[in-house]
Amino acid sequence: MLMLCLLRHAKSSWEDASVQDFDRPLAPRGEAAAPRMGAYMADNGISPQLILCSPAARTRQTLALLLPKLPGAATVEFEEGLYLASAGSLLARVRKIQANTACLMIVGHDPGLHTLALELAGRGEAADLRRLAHKFPTAGLAVISFKISQWSKIKAKAGRLERFMSPRLLD
Repeated sequence: MLMLCLLRHAKSSWEDASVQDFDRPLAPRGEAAAPRMGAYMADNGISPQLILCSPAARTRQTLALLLPKLPGAATVEFEEGLYLASAGSLLARVRKIQANTACLMIVGHDPGLHTLALELAGRGEAADLRRLAHKFPTAGLAVISFKISQWSKIKAKAGRLERFMSPRLLD
C-alpha cells in the first residue's frame, strides 16, 4: 500500500507588499501551526520516507518547523517545479516516485494540492471528504492511501482519504 501526504504551506505573511510571492515568509499564525501539524503527524504514525518541497520561502519554513516533530529521517528534496504547480504536474511527479517509497509527502501550494487531493480521493469518511471539497486551508494535511505497489499506477479516484486535518481542527 502507498500513502501520499499533501501538506499546504502554513499561513504566510502579506505584511510587506514589496516582497515577491516566492519570497513571502510565514506569518506568526503559520509559525505556530506548522509544528502543531508535525506533532499531529507524529502522534498518528504518519512518517514520510520522502518529502518533496516547493523551494518558496513559505514552504521551506513550514517544512523546517514541521520536520523536527516527525519520527524517522525522511529524505527531503526541494524542486523548482513544485512552486505553484498544477494538479497535473504534481500527479506526473508523483508517478515518477520509486516503488520502494511507501510514504511520500509533498509540501506545496493551493490550488494545485487541493485539486490533486480532490482528483485522487475517491472514498473516505464523509465528513473528511466534505471538508476537503470545501477548502484546503493553510497547513492543511490530506493523507490518501492507495492499494497498489507502484506510484506510476496511481489513477483518479483510486485513493482513500484516510485523514484530512488542519490546525483549526486541532484546537
